[in-house]
Amino acid sequence: MEQEAWQVLIVEDDQRLAELTREYLESNGLQVAIEGNGALAAARIINEQPDLVILDLMLPGEDGLSICRKVRHRYDGPILMLTARSDDMDQVMGLDLGADDYVCKPVRPRLLLARIQALLRRSEAPEAAVPEKQRRLQFGPLVVDSALREAWLNEAGIELTSAEFDLLWLLVANAGRILSREEIFTALRGIGYDGQDRSIDVRISRIRPKIGDDPEHPRLIKTIRSKGYLFVPEAAADMPL
Repeated sequence: MEQEAWQVLIVEDDQRLAELTREYLESNGLQVAIEGNGALAAARIINEQPDLVILDLMLPGEDGLSICRKVRHRYDGPILMLTARSDDMDQVMGLDLGADDYVCKPVRPRLLLARIQALLRRSEAPEAAVPEKQRRLQFGPLVVDSALREAWLNEAGIELTSAEFDLLWLLVANAGRILSREEIFTALRGIGYDGQDRSIDVRISRIRPKIGDDPEHPRLIKTIRSKGYLFVPEAAADMPL
């Protein structure tokens, strides 16, 4: 039995760009709908629950950041933001509010398709068949559970976006080993690191204070110059309860 096509909602007020994007994505097996009014987008995302949302930042009625904030706790699918190339703060804010990835305008169709496919593969991937003891890891007062996709610090729940949890789990599951940005990108997105994307660095900076790390002088998630990131289990074990 043939699998139904993935449902994608494009929230974009540039009708020509939206139609061209839809045509390209549908030629590659996706089913695409378009919403051009930001004021209507949040309700449509929540009501229709598409498999993935492509969300432009600059919209009439309501901007993309506001829409992302409004739907994130009622929509579990991936959100791929479209941003202006020079707007680093928009990228940071979008990731902060729960966007899973971003693509800079002008959009290159093949890159957009690759990012969409990577996000959809990640969203449908089944939980790895690992022993139960490896699905919940504890380091001092920090507990991370991959089956529940939840984390706790001193028994208090930590609020993490889906993308932040994926990154935290990858780090703690490889505690004591340096993970390069290339390894992280390949594991989380299924694509190689282009040397410029800042999303991993942004997420690391967001995760650190949530797990009790010092953003200025981190001891739990250390940046290893020219190599990548390292989760230090010994530092977590020394954290105060």
